Order: sequence, then C-alpha cells, then structure tokens
Amino acid sequence: MIAASSFVVVAAGFCVMAVLAVFGITHVAMSGSAAVERDGLHRGLPAPTWSLADSSGRVVRSPPVKPLQLVVFTDHSLKSFPSLVDGLKQVTSESAELEAVILLRSPSQIAEPVLRALGLADIPVVTGSPSLYGRYNVRVTPFVIFVDSAGMVRASSLVNYDWQIMKLRQLAGLPLATVGPATGRFRRLISAAGA
Repeated sequence: MIAASSFVVVAAGFCVMAVLAVFGITHVAMSGSAAVERDGLHRGLPAPTWSLADSSGRVVRSPPVKPLQLVVFTDHSLKSFPSLVDGLKQVTSESAELEAVILLRSPSQIAEPVLRALGLADIPVVTGSPSLYGRYNVRVTPFVIFVDSAGMVRASSLVNYDWQIMKLRQLAGLPLATVGPATGRFRRLISAAGA
C-alpha cells in the first residue's frame, strides 16, 4: 500500500514537472520580437489553398485568379491602425491586377460592419479558422501576405502603417528569382516598425 501511494505521488510530480516544462518552452518560443519575426510564410513558399464564401455568398479563392492577392489577417481591431487602413485603400485602388481579401480568424458579428465603416467595403471579408491561420503561421494581427496566381508567397509581414503595405507591394511585384526570402534586414525592418 505504501509503495503504491509513493508511486502515485512520484508519478504526479513528474506529470506536473512535464506540464511546467512544456509551458516554459512554449512561452519562450512564442515571446519576443524574434518569435514575431518568424510569423507568416516566407517569400517563395507555397501558400495554403482555400475557398471560402463571403457574407454575400461570393466565393473567394486562394490562390487567386488575378496575378496577385493580398490576404489581410485582421478583424474589427483594424480600426486601431488608421494609417494601415489608408494604405490598404491606396494599394487596392492602384492596381486592377490585385485582389484583396480580409481573412477573419473566427466568426465575428462586429468585424464586417466596422471594416465597412472604415471604408473597406470593396474588400471581401471571409471567415477562416484558427487552423487556417496556423497553416499561414500567423499569430499576431494585423498581418498581410501577398500570394501570386501560382500559389506562391510573394511578401509577408506584420504591418501597422501604410508605408509597410507599399513596400511589401513593391516586393511582391518583383520576380521570385530576383529577391530571396524576405528574411534578414528587410523583414526585421518591417516587423520592428510594426511592433
């Protein structure tokens, strides 16, 4: 009886230590600017394929039919980034070859009305899922990823300002062979300015 009780106590102690170790490792891996820098898919990688209907029933697909698609990972919290809203309006109005879509992480009754009030009514809003966000490796919003019609990531970053959208749009317009993955100095510059 004493041996069985001792075994249960020791086993429970090991379980507690294992749980604490997992939380400690996860916290370290998911915190800080270095972790945010690793978010998203890097330039030249294939993007997830999906097909979702917006609130009007129109089906939006990725990869897009148009040459380039801007996937904006956000929700009603975008109202806290007025410069970014201006940048989204500008970049979507400048090119007929760019399709934009706002991808929500989960259903939201207030997201679409707020986004429309911000002047983004021309951009379809679709509801994704936490697992779709996970396939894009997006944890923090607002985040944008440019995807070409072949399904390849052309540019991605956490964004807070209009100039960041413009720089990413320029990068997305370059052939993939011209510029390597958006890592290093440029990605740190975009992420640091957005933090």
